Amino acid sequence: MKVALVHDWLTGMRGGERCLEAFLCLYPNADIFTLVHVPGTTSPQIDKRVRGTSMLMKVPGIARRYRSLLPVYPLAASSLDLAGYDLVISLSHAAAKNVRVPEGVPHICYCFTPMRYIWDQAPYYFRGMMRFAAQPLLAALRVWDTRGARRVTHFVGISYFVAARIRLFYGRRAKVIAPPVRLSHELSADLSTDESAFFESHQEQFFLCAGALVPYKRIDVAVKAFSALQMPLWIAGSGSELESLKRIAGPTIRFLGPVSDAFLWECYRRCRALVFPGIEDFGIVPVECLASGRPVIGVDAGGLRDTVDGIRPWVRSELVPSLRCGVFIPRSRYGDPEALMDAVRLFSNVEASFDPQVAREQAARFSYAHFFSSWRSFAREVGIDPGEAPSHVVSFESDAPRREQVC
Repeated sequence: MKVALVHDWLTGMRGGERCLEAFLCLYPNADIFTLVHVPGTTSPQIDKRVRGTSMLMKVPGIARRYRSLLPVYPLAASSLDLAGYDLVISLSHAAAKNVRVPEGVPHICYCFTPMRYIWDQAPYYFRGMMRFAAQPLLAALRVWDTRGARRVTHFVGISYFVAARIRLFYGRRAKVIAPPVRLSHELSADLSTDESAFFESHQEQFFLCAGALVPYKRIDVAVKAFSALQMPLWIAGSGSELESLKRIAGPTIRFLGPVSDAFLWECYRRCRALVFPGIEDFGIVPVECLASGRPVIGVDAGGLRDTVDGIRPWVRSELVPSLRCGVFIPRSRYGDPEALMDAVRLFSNVEASFDPQVAREQAARFSYAHFFSSWRSFAREVGIDPGEAPSHVVSFESDAPRREQVC
């Protein structure tokens, strides 16, 4: 079969792009279509398979401006020509699922989430007077997004949380197949000389936050909590919230900025626990941290409920740290720094009881091998091409050979 993979945009190597690489393992001859492509920002494996881009590529400076062109996403998605393909798989958190597919061609959407900024999280992106001015645009985009969702043959969500959002916003049922996650800190062996020197000179015990510093991730909650606790918190990443976070941070908060993969994995290995104060659709960072044997402190909501088997302190029978890999905050106290402080205090009291092997075994449920097997089983169930069985899957165990690809 002739397969087309449609991705929202290719401007960096994040979790969605790693999923796209995994689909290239299953469909190595597939062609990639995307709204915006900036060559060199993703992997060579992705770059060489890009066959079509949208009319947005004609906009000067599109690599910097594409996020601000939300009103023209419908036109951009419809400009992708998918004629001649036997199967279309869209990997979408925005417009990719809204492409026009030839009649009779199955379209499977691997949905990272319904578009956050036009549905329930619009208040995080449109603030003040802009929020009111954007209402007509948001209403029109919701109609467009819902119509596009009706044309999808089958939805696959990355978590049960996302499947529930698909059902809420689109009225569609979705199969759940978790995305593949790297399961070893072996990349920390590639630390640069300066990075190694940094860790040698900073031997303090610390908690870790990692990811984009954007409003919905609620890093501000962690900054307020750890400033009040006067405990070390390292924050890896950059984003629009950086300056506002620095203004409220106490002396125990360390901002690391953008870091290499090797540096991040070393942070996972050395941290006391990962702090995850937001509600995410899946959350690859917590699984990577679990794979390094470290626990997670986060909210009992969203994708974290799929990935972390944590203690719920309000359920007395669950206070068995040796069988768990984290500590949960009640959903009802989401966004409350005091709730996070309570969870950190509880974690500190039982920290020695957490078993690194339990965390690693939990992370192993999200391996590349498991993803490939789950996808191929689903594909057979719905009668589409299951793709090739990858001849070699790097397990990302510490003794596995490191490769550019996972298959």
